[in-house]
Amino acid sequence: MSDELSEPMQVELFAASLRATSVDLNAFVEALAAKLSGSLPSQTQVIRHSSLFSREHPVKEIFVALGDYQYRITRERQRPPQTFRAKIVRGIVLKTDLIPMDEWIEELALSLAYEAARSSQTRAALERFLL
Repeated sequence: MSDELSEPMQVELFAASLRATSVDLNAFVEALAAKLSGSLPSQTQVIRHSSLFSREHPVKEIFVALGDYQYRITRERQRPPQTFRAKIVRGIVLKTDLIPMDEWIEELALSLAYEAARSSQTRAALERFLL
């Protein structure tokens, strides 16, 4: 992302990148976990289902802390993913809202663009996110 891109354009790029894989929800959650943990490892936590006899360990939850909010997506087997936004103040969750996935994608994209505008290190990490 170059400096000549406006913030609205950055938001649209992030949102488009997120939506690109959201058609297949299982692939979407797996790709999102890989992109976020690869780009923002200190702000992302990925929890996987584990089974002693299974080779696969699909994503169960993704937590991403950006600014005053934490974005969470959960996936239980045989159920569609659920998306949440939590307001955090001094490390304490004050309020958690279940929000529609489209709204969650938009808000996450907006927060990612804001973080990219604030920090050149975050901007570089998020450039990798778009690859």
